[in-house]
Amino acid sequence: MAAHLTGQVKVIAPAWILDYATNVHEIVAKHGGKHLSRSGNIETYARDRLDATIITSVEFPDRASLDPFANSPEYAPFAEARTAGSESHLRVIDDAGIAGGIPYRPAGKSVRHVRQLVRQAGAKI
Repeated sequence: MAAHLTGQVKVIAPAWILDYATNVHEIVAKHGGKHLSRSGNIETYARDRLDATIITSVEFPDRASLDPFANSPEYAPFAEARTAGSESHLRVIDDAGIAGGIPYRPAGKSVRHVRQLVRQAGAKI
């Protein structure tokens, strides 16, 4: 099941960007990942404008491929440079599909599972 690493990055000190952009694609690819999008051309459709300079989306075949990338010694100096020169919010999204039967792909968790999660959060169904 695919896992997506998304990042909302507000650049504070841009010195790290060229080296990061030049090298991280190859490291991602070594772990089976591919960049789906990386852009500073950000337009907000709804809600408040994001305070981000760059938004990125990287797809990995599964979570088992993503974690070794994020924790690899090869990526570590680039992650440190990004962290030092930006405010970064990275998130992992998988295709578990807790909402049940989404027509564009096979169903993941059942609707019963979603109801259980909602109840645990204190909402009524």
